[in-house]
Amino acid sequence: MTAVLAMVLAGCGTTGSTSSNKESRSTMNLQEAADRADDILDDTFAAIKPPVQWTHRYSMPGDCYVDRDRAVMTIISAERRGSFLGVLERHWTSKGYKLVSTSPNGLVAHFRTQDGFQLEVLIAPNGQAHLSVTTPCVDKSEVAQPTSKPNGPDYARQELPAPDVRSSFWSSDAPLG
Repeated sequence: MTAVLAMVLAGCGTTGSTSSNKESRSTMNLQEAADRADDILDDTFAAIKPPVQWTHRYSMPGDCYVDRDRAVMTIISAERRGSFLGVLERHWTSKGYKLVSTSPNGLVAHFRTQDGFQLEVLIAPNGQAHLSVTTPCVDKSEVAQPTSKPNGPDYARQELPAPDVRSSFWSSDAPLG
């Protein structure tokens, strides 16, 4: 799991770096930016049909940005990973978010919103998807933990287990036809 988290964190830099240059900052503060990141994640999970079970992973404020991350506890089978990524891509592009890059194996995609929020989806080899949002550089403030309630067990303050929720659709080994 450490390797997956390292990949997620390393991926944040590939879509563009946050800048601490005061002139490039938006008019938001860290809490407002974190709230917007949470709204993006809430909206994204609401668009996934059939729904998947998820949990908070981390909320990391930096000097001028916040990372919010959620892990999907529903097993995404190898046969359904492309469909899962397709749902996210269609939803995000319908919101006007721009595809910035994908990994050669197609299991990582980076998007950017018009206002500079960076979105990432990563599907690990065990079928666990991670969705994260990194805010643009904003004014410093205190940052509260996310208020959205996971739709299953909350693993935010514990070791994340492998995905363990089976879905008749997302976990199916049957090819889509």
